[in-house]
Amino acid sequence: MRLTRYFIPTVKEVPSEAECASHQLMIRAGMIRKVAAGVYDLLPLGLRAIRNVEQVVREEMNRAGGLETFLPSMIPAELWAETGRWQFYGKELLRIKDRHDHEFCYGPTHEEVMTDIVRREVKSYKQLPLTLYQIQTKFRDEIRPRFGMMRAREFMMKDAYSFHVDEDDAATGYERMFKAYEAVFKRAGLKFRAVEADTGNIGGNSSHEFMVLADTGEDTIVSCPACSYASNVEKADVPSPAPYAAATPDPMSEVATPEQRTIDEVSAFLKRPPDSFVKTLIYTLDGKEQVCVLVRGDHEVNEHKLKRILDATTLELAAPEAVQKISGAQPGFVGPQGLKVRILADQAVRGIANGVTGANRDGYHVIGVNEGRDFKVTAYHDLRNVKPGDRCPRCQKADLEFHKGIEVGHVFRLGMKYSKAMRAVYLDKNGKEQVIVMGTYGIGIGRVAAAAIEQSHDANGIIWPWGLAPFQIAVLPLNVAKPDIADAAAKVEEELETEGYTVLHDDRDERAGFKFNDADLVGYPIQVIVGDKGLKNGEVELKIRKTGERLNVKLADLKEKLRETAAMLAAG
Repeated sequence: MRLTRYFIPTVKEVPSEAECASHQLMIRAGMIRKVAAGVYDLLPLGLRAIRNVEQVVREEMNRAGGLETFLPSMIPAELWAETGRWQFYGKELLRIKDRHDHEFCYGPTHEEVMTDIVRREVKSYKQLPLTLYQIQTKFRDEIRPRFGMMRAREFMMKDAYSFHVDEDDAATGYERMFKAYEAVFKRAGLKFRAVEADTGNIGGNSSHEFMVLADTGEDTIVSCPACSYASNVEKADVPSPAPYAAATPDPMSEVATPEQRTIDEVSAFLKRPPDSFVKTLIYTLDGKEQVCVLVRGDHEVNEHKLKRILDATTLELAAPEAVQKISGAQPGFVGPQGLKVRILADQAVRGIANGVTGANRDGYHVIGVNEGRDFKVTAYHDLRNVKPGDRCPRCQKADLEFHKGIEVGHVFRLGMKYSKAMRAVYLDKNGKEQVIVMGTYGIGIGRVAAAAIEQSHDANGIIWPWGLAPFQIAVLPLNVAKPDIADAAAKVEEELETEGYTVLHDDRDERAGFKFNDADLVGYPIQVIVGDKGLKNGEVELKIRKTGERLNVKLADLKEKLRETAAMLAAG
């Protein structure tokens, strides 16, 4: 491909709106352009990268037994209403009415649509297991789209759905898809970890996220250096604390704490450590019931754990008016004593003797508070976020390590969440009706490309992994005005394309430095540089973008050297 016939509008300056490396470099390298918040044009170079990700994903999905489909992006409200998600999905769901006033949503995911296909077409156990997938545009109305392709509102996604006769078969399908995901991300040249994760709005029994390790990642993951445990911080378990020694209870007394609302403020004011505080929060469950949640003052409530324990569809901090009605005080001065609601406490609260809480009176706290005497806990659970210094919940041998990561894939064991609600059933060997067991599996196609850039770039630009590069080789003639250089470059281009490489021939009449800078910015894995000095010796120069290594190679040996180099780059 000749660059004079192609379209790569590179930019020297760093775009002011781009916050992370992948966003900056995808704009500068002429891959994407912004249309609206979280909505982007994919220019030719960007589309080539996306298509390469798609191809890797498609090959591994097919190898794992998946069958490709293509479903509508507009989904009728009736399907989502069957599972209850129309009512509870939230503002991320873009809802639309057609001219007949029928309601639709722009699909953020397609569990209902795929389940509808299967319930209409699958009747017998002989048709199972079945795995169907698609690669399609999705839309999620993110409240704060950012980081370019990493958190866009409109994005490309591979979503797969598997259907099984029972949980054992579903577990086998889950493991098969898990291995397929590992193969995808290895072929994409990514450094990644699979971690235990919360099931979120998708629901189900269990899930894993595939996280690309990168300092710019929005997600926090924890792992144990002594065993294989790894988890998203939202899902990470906290080990049960050691038994506490009983303490003699002090009398409870009220102290004035004017304008001191936060734990840090009251801690400094009373000169008591945060771990002696009982932090009291009121939540509204499914828009109606209020519950009280207690954690130690130096801990934070993990709302994902709380939502699972309460089996809640929606969960949010109660409005100040509701808090006032329940406790008699504004948030910041609330304590568990005397409350007429369910009280759930984190397991670390057991160890707080003679603690500090709000007094249920604005401007006051109480000291000498003890569970049992002064308030009753309905149930204790693991309700907090892990923090540095926490031990591994599996092996208990080492402290957890914290990392930043970018989620590029997520696999779920759904159980019967959707199939039961939508009556997706089959007849077993005995002619008895059974509910189908499901799994669902997603990969963010654009996010994979962006994550590769986050993980592999330098001050000069992108360093594409071999399997994702829009063009694998750039041929750079240093002076196209000289016929011998132009002819040699054209011959190299033709021969390498015949060998099966994707090649971009920079035939522009530009300075050598300009071409080198553009080639480094775009990130072609290999540059073949054709110049006067080399041609006199029957040579071209080879530059490997990843290492910066430069080699003089005889034209007669070029194909062999490229085969070796390509194999090395493909192996990572």
